[in-house]
Amino acid sequence: MATFVQKEKNGSLFRNSNKTKETSPDWNGEIMLNGKLYWLSAWEKQGAKGQFFSVALGDEKKPKDNFKAAGSDEMPKETMLDDQDIPF
Repeated sequence: MATFVQKEKNGSLFRNSNKTKETSPDWNGEIMLNGKLYWLSAWEKQGAKGQFFSVALGDEKKPKDNFKAAGSDEMPKETMLDDQDIPF
């Protein structure tokens, strides 16, 4: 299966199935800006002109965030340090 690569100035939002409180975003995902991935959140709202999305750009997405999102507290083995890697 091919790996999806986000294009510059494009993003994806997915319904938040882990919404824990009323203020949690209804949708979350990521967006590529200047070659870096950032978290993207959206809330469904009702206004005078009808339904709309309120969006927020979050922090830069770090590699460890992918594993936390998948439900794992463990860092990938390639990022774990061995005692021999520490210079002192």
